[in-house]
Amino acid sequence: MGLRFGRRVLGVIIFMAVAGVLLAHFPSDAPAVAYAQTAGACPGQHRDVSLPLTDLGPANYRRMDGQTTEFTGGLYPDGSNVRPPVHEAAGQALAAHIVPRGPDGTEDSANGRIVLISLGMSNTQSEFQNLMDRTHRNPEVNPQLVLVNGALGGQTADRWIDSNARAWQEAELRLTQQGVTPLQVQAAWVKQTLARGGPFPAKALELQADLLAIVHNLHDRYPNLKIVFLSSRTRSYLYDRGLSPEPAAFETGFSVKWLIQAQIEGDPALNFDPGSGPVVAPFLTWGPYLWIDGENPRSDGMTWTAQDLAEDCTHPSSEGNDKVGEMLLAFFLNDTLAAGWFGAAGSGPLEAAVITPTHPAAEVAPAPPTVAPPSTEPAELAPSPSVEALGPPVSGAASSAWTDGRVQIALLVGVVILGLSVLLVVARRRSN
Repeated sequence: MGLRFGRRVLGVIIFMAVAGVLLAHFPSDAPAVAYAQTAGACPGQHRDVSLPLTDLGPANYRRMDGQTTEFTGGLYPDGSNVRPPVHEAAGQALAAHIVPRGPDGTEDSANGRIVLISLGMSNTQSEFQNLMDRTHRNPEVNPQLVLVNGALGGQTADRWIDSNARAWQEAELRLTQQGVTPLQVQAAWVKQTLARGGPFPAKALELQADLLAIVHNLHDRYPNLKIVFLSSRTRSYLYDRGLSPEPAAFETGFSVKWLIQAQIEGDPALNFDPGSGPVVAPFLTWGPYLWIDGENPRSDGMTWTAQDLAEDCTHPSSEGNDKVGEMLLAFFLNDTLAAGWFGAAGSGPLEAAVITPTHPAAEVAPAPPTVAPPSTEPAELAPSPSVEALGPPVSGAASSAWTDGRVQIALLVGVVILGLSVLLVVARRRSN
C-alpha cells in the first residue's frame, strides 16, 4: 500500500511539473507590456551620441568612438528630409488607391475597411498600441480604418526573414481577431532592429538586408498593400553593450535611409512600378523619425530623457510610449501620403510633414569607413519570443485569452490546487 501511495504521489508531482512547463511556454505578452508600463525609470546617464539624421543634414556622421564616416544625414538623398518630387508623386498616386475594401479585396465604400498593420519587436508593439488607444473613437480618424498590431515581443528583424515564421503566423491571427483579411491590408508601419551593438556600417547593412526580406514578404502576403512607412529605433541609454545600445540604435536610421534610397535610385529588387518591370516590393517611405539625442533638444524641441525609458534603458516607459504615440498620430494625420485615408472624410494634411534642420553640423572631410572591432562581450540573447497583448482593438474580436499572462497564472494555480486535492483524496482513502 505504501509503495502504491508513493507512486501516486510521484505521478501527481510529475503531472504538475509537466503542466507548469507547458503553461510557461504558452505565448504571453502581458509581462512585457506591464514591464514597459510599470517598471522603474532607466538609471542610465546621458552621453552625446550624434545629431539626429534630420538635423545632421549633408554633414558626415562621426561615431561616439571618434570614427569619422563617409555617410551623411538627412532622411533622403543629399541630406534632405523631404521626399524627392518623383518619389512623392508616385506615393501620392498609390495613396489615392488606398480605399475601403471588403474581405475579398474589392472596393466597398459603404462597408469596407482600410487596414494599417504594424510589424516589429516589443517597442513597436507598445508604441503602436499607444497609437491605437489614441485613434479609438477619435473623430479626426477615418471610422473605416482598422489598426492591427502585428508587432511581437522578441521578434527582431532576423525573425521575420522567413515568410512562414511564427511572427508572420501571429500577424495573420491578429488580422482574424480584428475581423479583417490580408486582402484589406493596404498600409504598414515597420520599425525593426537587431539585438546588441556591432561595427558600423556592417551592423546597419545587416539590418538593411533583413528589412529588404521583410518588405518582400509584405508584398507577397498582402496583395493590396500600397505603402510601407518605416521608422528607426528610439534612443537607448545603454552604450556599446546591452540589448540595443547606442550608437547602434541611432545607426538603424541608416538602414532605413539606405533601403529607401535604393528604391528611389531604381533598384530592381525594390521595384514597385509596373512600368519599370516586375513589381517585387511595396512603395517605401519614411514614417515618423523617432530618434532624439537624449537631453539634447532636437530641432523641433523634443527631448528623450531617462524617464522615457523603462528600467532596462531600452524599452519605452509609459511616458516614452506617449511621446511616440503622439508622433505617430501627428504623422499619419498630416503626411501627404497618409492624411487622405487615415483622417476622417474631408480631412487633409494640416501641414507638410517636413523637419527642417536648425542645428547644421560642421562639414567633415569624407574618409573611408573603418570597421570597429567586434565587442568582446558575451553574446546577449534577445528576449524570448512572446506574443504581446493586443489591448483594446479598434474593431474586431478581442485578443485570445491565451495571450493574457494572467490567464496562464490562474491556470498554473489551478493545476497546483488540483494536484494537492488529488493528494488529499488519496491520503484520506488510505487512512480509511
